[in-house]
Amino acid sequence: MKKVSFTEMKHGTKEDYLFLDKHEKKFAENTAERILKFMAGLTETLEGYQVSRLEHSLQSATKALKNGETEEMIVATLLHDIGDELAPMNHSEYAAAILKPYVSEKTHWIIKMHGIFQTFYFAHHFGKDKNERDKYKDHKYYQATIDFCEQYDQSSFDPDYKSLPLEHFAPMVKRIFARKPYSHF
Repeated sequence: MKKVSFTEMKHGTKEDYLFLDKHEKKFAENTAERILKFMAGLTETLEGYQVSRLEHSLQSATKALKNGETEEMIVATLLHDIGDELAPMNHSEYAAAILKPYVSEKTHWIIKMHGIFQTFYFAHHFGKDKNERDKYKDHKYYQATIDFCEQYDQSSFDPDYKSLPLEHFAPMVKRIFARKPYSHF
């Protein structure tokens, strides 16, 4: 297989970068497949929860679908905790970064901020301020993020809930990640 000529990026030629660009575009086209494969592997969880991370995600997305959310929001809901495994201290930002090029500003903000907003349900048990989210009270997506947490995130840990399988959401994920990236960021 052909390789670039450089060992330091500063020495790359236009031809090197055109060559890499072609490969990077091809790689990006398969993002949805890699995400679905990763999601399928989230069958284990931190000790103590009644459902796996995958089941939590499926419950959340199933609820969003049943509630008539847009396809974009359903996919974002499915992926909202994708960062839990690799970035447990900033999982919301991780998930939002994955979604950012393909979703609206509103959806991106909701996913990015849901970790802070979710602390409303438990921070007080640790002597912390459960109302930390209130510092964003004047933000245009404040209420939408509260609604997201209430309807889809905090309520999706039920081992008896009948979620749709990941395969049901796969076409939606593929459509969202096939979009032309948003340029408003």
